[in-house]
Amino acid sequence: MTQIKVKTNILQANDEVAGQLKERFRAKGITVINLISSPGAGKTTLLEHSIPRLTEKYRVGVIEGDILTTRDADRIAKLNVPVVQIETKGACHLDANMVLKAAEQLDLDNLDFIIIENVGNLVCPATFELAEDAKVVVLSIAEGSDKPAKYPTIFTRAKACILNKMDLLPYSNFSLDDFYQDIKRINPQMEVFEVAALQETGLDSWLKWLEGMMVNGGQKD
Repeated sequence: MTQIKVKTNILQANDEVAGQLKERFRAKGITVINLISSPGAGKTTLLEHSIPRLTEKYRVGVIEGDILTTRDADRIAKLNVPVVQIETKGACHLDANMVLKAAEQLDLDNLDFIIIENVGNLVCPATFELAEDAKVVVLSIAEGSDKPAKYPTIFTRAKACILNKMDLLPYSNFSLDDFYQDIKRINPQMEVFEVAALQETGLDSWLKWLEGMMVNGGQKD
């Protein structure tokens, strides 16, 4: 019972910070996306090919979460957008306090979107609110079609799924039928975008959905 109480207290404290931070983002008219996946699913590659198109119309900042190294942040910085690196030093997820400190390094008056690239993990990041408007889960074809059934929490809580590396489908045993059946059972409202980020295919629908998520219609208060 003590273990359960400690976990509850941690999540409650996190949610309080996240709620306050979300009010701040809302007041600034900033839309926040929490991008979650296993390692290697292609989150950073997705951002590398999405951000240049997104910045044609909107101002984008990125918060990068990794256990160690700034390698992903270095890749995003080449896109000429503000990026803040969080190194968790072993923690398997970001929390709201980490995002709060990172947000303090961004010029919130000059941003329309903040995209948080969470630590590569389908389990822990699913339970921590980060003041986001939407969790988005990225699943690659190489990981297998059984992941929604095996990791239902993130697929229940995410508003959208990027099914990435669709170009590998002919060379895998990934079953689209099984995948969509599990999604329909777990989260029938979830939007799914079939994408091959490296080849820049399937990005149009994903970017249009992002625009539809914009806070205050994209207008600053």
